Amino acid sequence: MKTAKDYLDEANAQVSRIPAEEAIKKHGTDALFVDVRDSGAIAKTGTIKGALHAPRGFIEFMADENSQYHDPKFRKDADIHLVCGAGGQAALAGKTLKEMGFQKVTNIGGIGDWKEAGGPMEE
Repeated sequence: MKTAKDYLDEANAQVSRIPAEEAIKKHGTDALFVDVRDSGAIAKTGTIKGALHAPRGFIEFMADENSQYHDPKFRKDADIHLVCGAGGQAALAGKTLKEMGFQKVTNIGGIGDWKEAGGPMEE
């Protein structure tokens, strides 16, 4: 039987985590930044400027080109950077995206890391 730690360990093994400072250098390019937190969490802290909001529990539908909820920003060749509260949800969402065929997926950790590194924010 698997534990939450098992799932997280698997996700972290498959999805590279990069420092917020490195991700900030990619902001403003054609990279896709995705916040996987729920709306309540985003309302409290804000999010990365221009980030797509794709809650972890709904990301499969937004990423699947055959879904009626597909967001065209999810392209298989996109450079995707995921953020959440502390990095766990981003890792798990990243693993899901990789299993769906997305190759360039990174975890940039928690929104606090992004803010602390001076990343651009929006409410």
